[in-house]
Amino acid sequence: MICFRKKVKMKLLFSLVFLLWCLLDHGLLCVGSDEASVSVIEGDSVTLHTGVEMKQKEDIKWYFKGICNAQITGDLWEIYTDDPSKDADERFRDRLKLDHQTGSLTITNTRTEDSGLYKLHINHSSISEKTFSVSVHGVGADVVSVMEGDSVTLHTGVQTNQQDRIRWYFNDTRIAQINRDQSKVCTDVQCNEGNERFRDRLKLDHQTGSLTITNADSGVYQLQISSGSSDSEKTFIIALNGVSAAERDEMRIKSVKERESVTLDPAVIRKLNDVMTWYFNDILVAKISADPSKTCTDVQCKDADERFRDRLEMNQTGSLTVRDTRTEDTGLYKLQFNSSRFSIIRSFSLTVTAVPDSGLPPAAAAGICICLAFAVLVVVVVVVILLSLQEQSKTKRKHDVGL
Repeated sequence: MICFRKKVKMKLLFSLVFLLWCLLDHGLLCVGSDEASVSVIEGDSVTLHTGVEMKQKEDIKWYFKGICNAQITGDLWEIYTDDPSKDADERFRDRLKLDHQTGSLTITNTRTEDSGLYKLHINHSSISEKTFSVSVHGVGADVVSVMEGDSVTLHTGVQTNQQDRIRWYFNDTRIAQINRDQSKVCTDVQCNEGNERFRDRLKLDHQTGSLTITNADSGVYQLQISSGSSDSEKTFIIALNGVSAAERDEMRIKSVKERESVTLDPAVIRKLNDVMTWYFNDILVAKISADPSKTCTDVQCKDADERFRDRLEMNQTGSLTVRDTRTEDTGLYKLQFNSSRFSIIRSFSLTVTAVPDSGLPPAAAAGICICLAFAVLVVVVVVVILLSLQEQSKTKRKHDVGL
């Protein structure tokens, strides 16, 4: 019996130890971790967000390459950034800022040597950690600012039949490739088995090697072009802009009543040589270009639908206004923004709600309104005349009584 009890105790002890190990291994006990990637152009500022609000007795520390460069306590008793007396790295002198409300860290005037892993350590009732992988790129990189849900095409500027090989990398992982005779072509999981990040979201142009990413991910995309004895590289940085989901929906999902006007704002800064094209249900309805002969709206555009005749207006920024809307204007509107280095496709949804109809033609309704107004005027005139006659009668009676 004693041996049996000892065995039970040993099993229970082993089970508890195993459970504790599982909790620690899966980050369920005390320690939580997270990782994010951030890309920035040299000279710009970048903010690493904690995602929390400072609490009393909460301690936040920021580390870069194992050195604590910033710290803040919940009672604000101790706050410092890049302080040599705290063994901080002087590379950040006068370039770090701490948000006293959240503990978020801002690096100003970034340099390429600022690239690396930044670790956030939050100590309260439990310990949590977050890692930021920051990449600072030289000014030669192309920055593409997009919204969540946008599709982006990154242009190579070459023809595949003139190159030995074109390769695309995302954060140093190969995601697409094409060679001169197209005997070796791959995208996403075809290039790297097990890496399904871009599954069914990449498309490679076989003529140019340009890469289209549907619902584009933010990060660093590197293009490598091999031609004979020379190699060239290009770097593209796709960055999600700071628009909240509510603001994005307000801009891209529109609802108006019939006969009202609505404007679709692309929220993209257009340069002189950039081309903006609007489509309604995949039919070209408006286009603006540096070449006036290629600028058009509704019926001026080739193969355009006449439903918008004289009801569309497009200004120099690329905004599209639909006037005197009708229920048949409901549908999907797509903006294609083309520059020499990249293209963006952004979708907008418009719903036009019908206004209850009286069942009469506008002219008839107007005639009825005029008749009613005239009738009211006649009634008013008659009432005024009657009151005047009544007043005159009273005056005459008074005059007769006085005699």
